[in-house]
Amino acid sequence: MKPPRSLRSLPPEGARPGLGRPGARPTAVDEADAQTLVDFVVHEARLLDDKRYPEWLDLWTDDGIYWVPLTPEQSEGVHHNSHLYEDKLLRELRVERLKSARAYSQQPPSRALHLLQTPTLETSDVAAQRFVLRTPFHYTEAQGDEIQTFVGTAFHHLVRDGGALRLRLKRVDLLNGDAALPAVQLFI
Repeated sequence: MKPPRSLRSLPPEGARPGLGRPGARPTAVDEADAQTLVDFVVHEARLLDDKRYPEWLDLWTDDGIYWVPLTPEQSEGVHHNSHLYEDKLLRELRVERLKSARAYSQQPPSRALHLLQTPTLETSDVAAQRFVLRTPFHYTEAQGDEIQTFVGTAFHHLVRDGGALRLRLKRVDLLNGDAALPAVQLFI
């Protein structure tokens, strides 16, 4: 199975995926564009918290990947185990399951809240309209009397597609991703 185009090439020597080149500085992005990028990340979390999944699915490119690796050092998700590695089809299937009244795991329904630190622009290629934002977060998922909390850093790889920002890759590095974790019902 051939990996998605967005993950085929490995990052430069010494770089962690999602973080760009070591010591690289973002190229010039004006203040209005930078705020638009930050607003995109905040809006994406709000859509998930509000269970507005069809709108959330529309944020993605067709080849977009939602990835929660086992460890922050993991270089790719195709040939290594991951907590989640979802393409468009898998994201859509999960949303359909969450909307189903027959989803036993959603009785009672789960609720989620993302608490985000201000996203920072890690790398950008203004000419190619590609941007990577880093966002430390606390994510809480509640279902009935049970609450699960996850802490980590999300990397949003955004591209401008037809004038609109789209997610090509959302990588979520959990602080304790290498631990035995409970099932995550929603999207971090």
